Amino acid sequence: MLYHRLLHRVSRFLLLSAVALAAAIAGCGSGTDTTGPVLRGNTTVVVLSSTANDQISQFNVSFNSLTLTSQSGKVVNLFTTAQKAEFMHLNGSAEPLITVSIPEDVYTAASLTIQSPEAHCVTLLQTGGLAIPGFFSGSTPAATVSVPSPFTVTGTAMGLLLNLQVSQSVTPANCSLTSNNPSVTPTFTLTPVTLASPPTNVQNGKMTSLVGLISSINATTNSLTVTAADGPTWSVQSSNSTAYQGVAGFSTLVAGLPVDLDVSIQQDGSLMASRVAVQDANPTNLSTVSGPLLLVASSEPALVTFAREKQGFLFPQSGDDAFQLSFGNAVYQISGQFTNLQSLPFAPMLNAGTIFAGQNVSITAHAVTFASGPTYVPATTMTLMPQTINGTVIAVGSEGSFTTYTVSLAAYDLIPIVAVQPGQTTATTNPSSVVVYLDSNTQQLNSKQLTVGNVFRFNGLLFNDSGTLRLDCVQVNDGVPE
Repeated sequence: MLYHRLLHRVSRFLLLSAVALAAAIAGCGSGTDTTGPVLRGNTTVVVLSSTANDQISQFNVSFNSLTLTSQSGKVVNLFTTAQKAEFMHLNGSAEPLITVSIPEDVYTAASLTIQSPEAHCVTLLQTGGLAIPGFFSGSTPAATVSVPSPFTVTGTAMGLLLNLQVSQSVTPANCSLTSNNPSVTPTFTLTPVTLASPPTNVQNGKMTSLVGLISSINATTNSLTVTAADGPTWSVQSSNSTAYQGVAGFSTLVAGLPVDLDVSIQQDGSLMASRVAVQDANPTNLSTVSGPLLLVASSEPALVTFAREKQGFLFPQSGDDAFQLSFGNAVYQISGQFTNLQSLPFAPMLNAGTIFAGQNVSITAHAVTFASGPTYVPATTMTLMPQTINGTVIAVGSEGSFTTYTVSLAAYDLIPIVAVQPGQTTATTNPSSVVVYLDSNTQQLNSKQLTVGNVFRFNGLLFNDSGTLRLDCVQVNDGVPE
């Protein structure tokens, strides 16, 4: 029976994930104190991002301290309490971590102290199932952070982009049960973010598709506090120009609702929401899971998802990375961040017949306990979310108002790995190839020319169009060698 095969695969996920997590648990200490006189306060937002290919599926880091050293030798610590973050969902995108006030100065160096970083990947077993091995370092591993050039902290607000270089952080950077637990040494670059008004991309202060749960509402200031699954907490302002999706407006928001936010760093360092989308308007016993699908069964409406980010009612009960859900009664949605869907030269759909393993989704549920097959945990909503693919351009063309790039994925990419599992409901024609669509609104942050033979990262919504994978691209970044 299929669901026995499904459970057999999941038992591998849970076993290997539990081993990795148990070995990675450790306490967090505190950072160093600020030294030297505080000359003048400046509001600075630390923004997280990552640069990665598709060998690693999850990368968690706990920060104890982040210190900056000025040209005169003064040292300032940006973290007074431990901070946690997951970086693979930030490949090419970004989210704010913390807002601090530090002295105006020219800074030339930075250093980090961290706890128990852990990286997970998905690998195909010879038996046809999947495993999720975890790689981790010691309780106080070394971490490196480079400052490519000195930067000046000045003005009322600015941003600092802390970018994890994933391929340089895991050695050897491969996903294998026989890789002898490669060392994990998180390697970062730190660069300034010059804020624009209004910002348009990561490099000038705009961040999109921030996912979390509302923890509080302040009707007096028209603000909401959102807690992300991986650690950060964001205080977000709302205005008359904020677009609301899934609810009537700010007055209908309540604590416990899951939200998908687009925000901009303001000149005073605050975060302003340009879009607030509510995926599920019922906060009762709510649980959310965000990450790529690992398997979609063909004999029953059941799936396995990789819980890259998870929070809510069910998840204090489990720390595992793979979860089974039934989707027979799910409501299907597509991220409201994208406004060009009607212009695409194909029909962009998400439903029970088009979902496929490798697709990035956010799922809500209201079950009060985990359930085994054939019931599983019933999914209430399933929302297609943006994801980043890293691949080589093998052809360039056009369709209507879009320029198309056919992109070849590496063999270790999650999509071709999970596609070869038997018993899946949606077979893709070529899971190693994606047709990427760019229009005039696509942010092109790449330094290399978009030509055949070059490697790029494309962020957007990934659809299954009768077996062909097509990505509506919102942003292009330079790729990571495969």
